[in-house]
Amino acid sequence: MRAVALDVHRDFCEVAIVTEGRVRSAGPIAARPEALELFARSLDPRDWVALEVTGNAWEIARIIEPHVARVIVVSPSDTGIRQARAKTDRLDARTLAKLLWAGELDGVWTPDERIRAMRRRLARRAQLVRARSRAKNEVHAVLMRCLKDRPPASDLFGVKGRRWLAEQQVPVCERETVDSAIRQVDFLDAEIAEVDQRIAAEALGWPEIKRLMTVPGVNVIVAATFIAAVADIRRFPDRRKLTAYLGLDPRVRQSGAAAAAHGHISKQGSVSARHALVEACWSTVRQPGPIAGFYQRIRARRGHSIAIVASARKLACLFWCLLTRAEDYAYAQPSLTKKKMHRLELQAGAARWQGGRHVWSTNDAMRDAERELALQAQRAYERTIADRQASKAGAGATPGRASQRPSSGKAARQTSKPQRSAL
Repeated sequence: MRAVALDVHRDFCEVAIVTEGRVRSAGPIAARPEALELFARSLDPRDWVALEVTGNAWEIARIIEPHVARVIVVSPSDTGIRQARAKTDRLDARTLAKLLWAGELDGVWTPDERIRAMRRRLARRAQLVRARSRAKNEVHAVLMRCLKDRPPASDLFGVKGRRWLAEQQVPVCERETVDSAIRQVDFLDAEIAEVDQRIAAEALGWPEIKRLMTVPGVNVIVAATFIAAVADIRRFPDRRKLTAYLGLDPRVRQSGAAAAAHGHISKQGSVSARHALVEACWSTVRQPGPIAGFYQRIRARRGHSIAIVASARKLACLFWCLLTRAEDYAYAQPSLTKKKMHRLELQAGAARWQGGRHVWSTNDAMRDAERELALQAQRAYERTIADRQASKAGAGATPGRASQRPSSGKAARQTSKPQRSAL
């Protein structure tokens, strides 16, 4: 077995090889398919290859993988090469080869082509949305510079808002900025709609995405972003591993005899998945259910910001349970879920049914009954938490919050098992 390492760049890859513990540099090779294919054929089928994550690392790994025993793609933050005092392409490749030979490299999980395609579509959609937001902000900046009142419409770029915007008297240079921004918004709206259609068409054949959409407040973008970041839920044996992977776990610091201090969330892992969960909770906490009860309990003690992030962590744990058990949300509202699925089909390009009035509205009595059932679940959750806190109430405890200081003196320790009552 040999350990082969590639320091990947845009135009070339620096190669280093370790044979029987001795490292040598093999020089650069072009980062092109034909050169990489020729290099891969020169390797032994028992060789191991390592390279760091870059924009073109996955394609290089795909070309080399059929010709060697294993290809390991590692995160640059896990190798320690960034902190080296002497850092060149040749030294980086040699260091990476030594770590591979010593067995000290942990490869990142490699997604399949379906997950990669979904990630690319979601990333492109996020870029388009940011570009549209910048164009809209230019229009708002023009109105502020020209001392204009707030628009009468909630959506400045809707029909009513654009009519009001066209009637405003602004300088010629500012009017050019407004017209240019509106053209950009129209173009970006069409591009976002195209990407949304492809995402919706893919989601229709993805049972995991449709299962997550049974949770109120979770749309196709949130569900697809979570699935694209997590992929195979079996990689996480429990919910703690999942929340740590998403960066929703609190930081813990402890040294010596001091008590452990819990800080803010670690913010590791996928930023897009964490952002999608937090955004989804803004709608989920407004729907009656256990998550809404959890949010209200945390908000009463810690405030809205901490409560919404804690609810996002709870939502991630709920997703883990739904996917591992292959079950839909127990407190889902069937009429709301049906409406979301129908909207998903329309977004994917299905024919729109031309009916009479109230095509999109659901039966009011059915919807009220479903909300009442969800509200009962929320009340049951609140009663469970209240009973649990009442059972923990003791010396130094206050209602709704456990004691933060140890009680004075030694607590009485029960040495024998309590006798069960005959009744």
